[in-house]
Amino acid sequence: MGVQAARVIFPAADRAEIAATADEILSSGILTLGPYTRQFEAAFAAAHSDSGDHAADAPLAVAVSSGTAALEIALRCVGVAGRDVIVPANTFYATAAAALGAGARLVFADIDPATFALSPATLNAALTPQTAAVVLVHIGGLITPDVDELRRICAEHEITLIEDAAHAHGATWAGRFAGSFGSAGAFSFYPTKVVTSGEGGMIVTASPELADEARIYRDQGKGSFTTNHHVRRGYAWRMSELNAVTGLVHLRRMASSIERRREVAARYGDALAGLAGFDALREPAGCRSNFYKYIAVLPPGCDRARFKKELADLHEVRLAGEVYDVPLHQQPALAQFAGPPLPAAEDMCARHVCLPVHSDMTDDEVEQVLAAVTAVYGAMTGA
Repeated sequence: MGVQAARVIFPAADRAEIAATADEILSSGILTLGPYTRQFEAAFAAAHSDSGDHAADAPLAVAVSSGTAALEIALRCVGVAGRDVIVPANTFYATAAAALGAGARLVFADIDPATFALSPATLNAALTPQTAAVVLVHIGGLITPDVDELRRICAEHEITLIEDAAHAHGATWAGRFAGSFGSAGAFSFYPTKVVTSGEGGMIVTASPELADEARIYRDQGKGSFTTNHHVRRGYAWRMSELNAVTGLVHLRRMASSIERRREVAARYGDALAGLAGFDALREPAGCRSNFYKYIAVLPPGCDRARFKKELADLHEVRLAGEVYDVPLHQQPALAQFAGPPLPAAEDMCARHVCLPVHSDMTDDEVEQVLAAVTAVYGAMTGA
């Protein structure tokens, strides 16, 4: 099998616990918005609190059906319909789709190549008189150290900051968790994420009012679970109890998974530092990434497709997908919002790769990746 691009990890004890609980859930007949959803929400909020427990300052969490739903609901809650929402060009399509679903117009912004995130300069360049919100995306699990300045700019212009934290479970900047910088953070539990529930998402917020609104939106806009009284144009954005218990069990592995990912990333960084032109995305002081992705940028002119193919064909090392290979303003489905060229995003999207990082990666796998990258990159560039 070699080294795969991604691996979903559920140890035997976890699988047994989930299976036993699934039997209990199915026997109970409470399949959605039940006790396991509430337990998962409480545990996720606690895991992203500075106190690390259920203290009074812990954020609130609302479980939903996907990370896309989490982001769309958050944007609906802050009222972006008919106005502009700024998103970085090098994020997944779902970031843009969520803004469109919330009724907004898209404005694409360029990025800082050092963080793959918005910078104060790129945000200021994208501001319009109709800007209602800015979506800050934590690509690869790295929170930009510019986050406080980005918050200040948003506050100065009375614009809402929302975090797309789909990659950033457990990531911090200056000791503060992803999801705590904006009015809300949206997390994804897609299978490859550091924490997964199979499918699902979570909204994290310090605002009780926003959390209450989110609960209404996720359940078809109903004023309460038991009534046929619809007060918002919501949707079927509920998380099932089976997904919730899966996420609850997997969440317990988050801290150890991040530690292993950070160990792998450190080994990569040390070993690959001598490859001229192979530039890993550096972790700035104060940042603690979860290394959902290990991002490195190839030099101009280096054939990325050939690099990936030779790693797979010659060394059985398969790379994860890029983040992302086609920027949003060049996506056909979003052509009407394309706007001007965004050179940094276009350049970074074209040249970066993501090395395999698994939450249980073995030392032998790390060495196989390093040997493969060194051999292929050296043969292609003479480094």
